[in-house]
Amino acid sequence: MTTVIDGKAAAASVVASVTSAAAELENAGLRRPGLAVVIVGNDPASHAYVGAKGRMAKQCGFNSIQHTLPEETSQEDLMAIVETLNADPDVDGILVQLPLPKHLNSEPVIQSIRPEKDVDGLHIINAGKLAVGDLQTGLISCTPAGAMLLVRQIHGSDLSGLNALVIGRSNLFGKPMAQLLLSANATVTIGHSRSRNLPELARQADILVAAVGRAGMVRADWVKPGATVIDVGINRVPAPERGEGRTKLVGDVAFDECREKAGAISPVPGGVGPMTIAMLMANTVIAAYRAAGKAAPRF
Repeated sequence: MTTVIDGKAAAASVVASVTSAAAELENAGLRRPGLAVVIVGNDPASHAYVGAKGRMAKQCGFNSIQHTLPEETSQEDLMAIVETLNADPDVDGILVQLPLPKHLNSEPVIQSIRPEKDVDGLHIINAGKLAVGDLQTGLISCTPAGAMLLVRQIHGSDLSGLNALVIGRSNLFGKPMAQLLLSANATVTIGHSRSRNLPELARQADILVAAVGRAGMVRADWVKPGATVIDVGINRVPAPERGEGRTKLVGDVAFDECREKAGAISPVPGGVGPMTIAMLMANTVIAAYRAAGKAAPRF
């Protein structure tokens, strides 16, 4: 019987733990965690994401701050906002919502966030700590951290003897995911557009993670019987069965056919997606504990 991994339930468990940890800070007479989100422009999807993050932060008992900047904001003004938040002792986490308008360069903005406040886990120092196996003092990128939590639900924390394939080599997901799997003792391969015979690599994987942005790319004949399949893809495709012009979200994995072969599989939507915001909240409360000089909770 295949296990369909419930990302919503896993995320709710993380949020409950974060809320409890935030309350413990206040009960100890310390300030509540502070999360500042900066959004530039009028992109509807970005505003929806930011709204969801703000609501979740308040649910967790955080002080939630939002800076909404006009589309024409200059690079200098955006960098100045980040620097102000860097210097604010009541702000533990800073998130600049991506993508930015085309005239802005996101990389200098991300790298200007202090590593200890980089709750997205994208600063080169946090990426470097993960690369050398330091999972204790940095902040881990939210989506791979969430995907790894789902893997641990199935396999536990020690992946010794298991083969893992990550399809996708992005700095945002593929590389940090591979590092997390490696830190858990898995034997890790990264597959990508230049890999030879990707289906054959996939058929050797006990843990198969797909993050390439190609709807339904992973087929059932790619999946090793009983493997754990983690689908990180989010693709909007036509859904004529829902009416003319309607669309639906699907992953990089052909879910219905792969479900018959896998031992465990994450759906899209409802799998890795909910974990991303949950792990953002986890990173924020971790940063708050460290700022207070207290041992941070683990998730």
